[in-house]
Amino acid sequence: MGWIFFGWGWDMKLVTGLLAALLLLAGVGSSQAVVRIADDRGGRIGTYVDKYQGLRTSGETVIIDGLCASACTIVLGAVPSDRICVTSHANLGFHAAWDFGANGRAVTNTEATQMLYSMYPTPVRKWIAARGGLTPRMIFLRGKQLQAMYKPCYLDAQASTDKPALPR
Repeated sequence: MGWIFFGWGWDMKLVTGLLAALLLLAGVGSSQAVVRIADDRGGRIGTYVDKYQGLRTSGETVIIDGLCASACTIVLGAVPSDRICVTSHANLGFHAAWDFGANGRAVTNTEATQMLYSMYPTPVRKWIAARGGLTPRMIFLRGKQLQAMYKPCYLDAQASTDKPALPR
């Protein structure tokens, strides 16, 4: 069975117009891409470094709208500060990097902790240093102190629940 074309002029103009509209919409969508981070307790440093390097090159904006703890906080060093915003719910948790020791207990990894610390922007490093540095005890940066370092993002209740969380 062959193709049936109805009046090349009108149909082709319609198809061309639709394709142009789709390309325009695709361009608008990619320039407005947003990643929302909420309820991320962290994990292995290497996994987060890889994930956030991709996010850095994507040009996407990052909204921190809840807990971002441990290795999740690497986003602060991987993504430019002007592409990160925080909501009133943002809560960053920092602690020393650790490995499992011979007996299965957590043992601080000094080299990984120093690498992690060096990834953070200067205002965050100063905040951490003023609280005794990265130790096994979690410290939290939130509220006015966090909002003084990063621009606020304003989300209505509907928008904040519709955005997908960054996959772990």
